[in-house]
Amino acid sequence: MKKIEAVIRLSRFDAVRDALAEIGVRFFTLKEVKGFGLQKGETLTYRGSVYDSSYIGRLQLDLLTTNEKLDLIVKTIVKAGRTGEIGDGKITVFDVHEVTRIRTAETGAAAI
Repeated sequence: MKKIEAVIRLSRFDAVRDALAEIGVRFFTLKEVKGFGLQKGETLTYRGSVYDSSYIGRLQLDLLTTNEKLDLIVKTIVKAGRTGEIGDGKITVFDVHEVTRIRTAETGAAAI
């Protein structure tokens, strides 16, 4: 089993969510995160004044999956989340040794 952490642009969330639903991903956890990357922050203009924001708002999706579905999910996130600009995000994959669903005590792939 694998855990996927995908940091994406806020503006691409709907496209990524819909694409994941199309391939049968039924659940993920969503967090608002801030980061600092190659684009060095975004400049915001408010009432004619330019403000430099040091950190860039992004969303982090956390998904659990079987090894067999890993490549499809990663490709789907890349396709739906890509704009081609700096700051599109990152996907990180971790090994998961065990998963247990609290409600039913199911373990392994059945708990996903």
